[in-house]
Amino acid sequence: MSLGYAEKLSVIEDVGNVGMTEFFDPPHVLQEKAEQLAMMIQKSKHLVVFTGAGISTSCGIPDFRGPKGIWTLQRQGKALPEASLPFHRATPSTTHMALVALEKAGILKFLISQGFDSVSVSICLNMLECRWPASGNAKGKLAELHGDSFMEQCPSCGAEYLRDFEIETIGLKETTRRCSKAGCGAKLRDTVLDWEDALPPKEMDPAEKHCRMADVILCLGTSLQITPACNLPLKCLKGGGKIVIVNLQKTPKDKKASLVIHGRVDKVITGVMNMLNMCIPPFVRIDLFQIILAQALSLDKKYVNWTIRITSVHGKQAPLPFVKSVEVSFSESLNMKAAVLHNQPLYLKRRTARSIKPFDIFLKLNFSAGCKCSYTDLKIPVDFEVSTDCLKEDKDSIIQDLKDRAIKEPCCRQTAVVERRAILVPKGEVIVHAIVTNIIEYGSSSLESKASSPSNGSVKRRNEGLLDAGISWKRRKARKHNSRHRR
Repeated sequence: MSLGYAEKLSVIEDVGNVGMTEFFDPPHVLQEKAEQLAMMIQKSKHLVVFTGAGISTSCGIPDFRGPKGIWTLQRQGKALPEASLPFHRATPSTTHMALVALEKAGILKFLISQGFDSVSVSICLNMLECRWPASGNAKGKLAELHGDSFMEQCPSCGAEYLRDFEIETIGLKETTRRCSKAGCGAKLRDTVLDWEDALPPKEMDPAEKHCRMADVILCLGTSLQITPACNLPLKCLKGGGKIVIVNLQKTPKDKKASLVIHGRVDKVITGVMNMLNMCIPPFVRIDLFQIILAQALSLDKKYVNWTIRITSVHGKQAPLPFVKSVEVSFSESLNMKAAVLHNQPLYLKRRTARSIKPFDIFLKLNFSAGCKCSYTDLKIPVDFEVSTDCLKEDKDSIIQDLKDRAIKEPCCRQTAVVERRAILVPKGEVIVHAIVTNIIEYGSSSLESKASSPSNGSVKRRNEGLLDAGISWKRRKARKHNSRHRR
């Protein structure tokens, strides 16, 4: 998480002001400011959101300069906080998913992230759809100024690879993997900047463009101290745009802002979404993995030596972080010994008579911490007469169908095959599965019901002190009007 990132950074003495006092607007002031922000968003023609580390604190990811931030604790000589969940299993906050809703509604035109944690925009392809939408506008609505701890890039052909595990390096260094594009094969590099690295033009240029176009720039959870990124919001002022800052601490740009709100980001945004009569969509996480079945005849031609591997779709050497162990069993008629695979790579070797008929392998995948469901069961048919035909389904439609089913039921553990292809040497096949591993609903009732779940501890925090969702914006306006009329 940000803990690991801080340890990987080059040593630098001046990290800016840290440990500054937090301020909280009184409830009635917070309500009025949230109403004002909602009206500004409703009237905006080109809304840009500018996020910092504070947008992810409710996900269990500490910030840097807050009272319990990484830099603050380091300067005080105190121990750093321990992560409640593995970084790759962090889930988006109410604010993250509210941004999804605003983008889908055509209100949010561009998102600028100073985060590197990937939660700020997406952990997987299915997280924040303003980054990887089905419509294909992908990077057109996002600038990641400081990089992404889950992204690798090829310096030769420019191909990007979004991983489900944290990249081991920062500072644009070479990683242990190579580009898989045909004819390339160059060593990949991480995308996270170190202190001395310049902001990449491919991220800065569109960010500057949209800031100049913006009539409202909403800054969420950022101290606005790191240059040159902190000056981006100011670019809207020449065109008559307005800056809104939502942060618990004062920032150097407060005097330039039309509205400054001192409150927790999730609390403010939840209230704003209620006032706009907009729903915050549920979060459904879908992970991918592949099963590789391979076979070869024994020297005497009487037996088939076969193997099964459960691996990452990012390659045999990549970790499969959401799987803790795999229990393997077989039909009783086969009289084959079951096994439990604890250590990665998850691999099992067996021998079967050549004359045996097709059979099934039963897998129980036990998931690691952070998954809402603890396991899922799979039945893998095995036929030594492997077809050379490839089955490549429409991945986007299959994943969307999984999401829809997960929301409708709702439950996780649903799986679907998104790809099946033959391998010739050794003979066998690769089957790529998609699986729902987490579901979070952000309505008030679901927050209350999930508050006791260990994997949703951050959701309970997000529910504390929410703005009154029971009174609509129009009703509040009517009450104010009536009270003034009576006076």
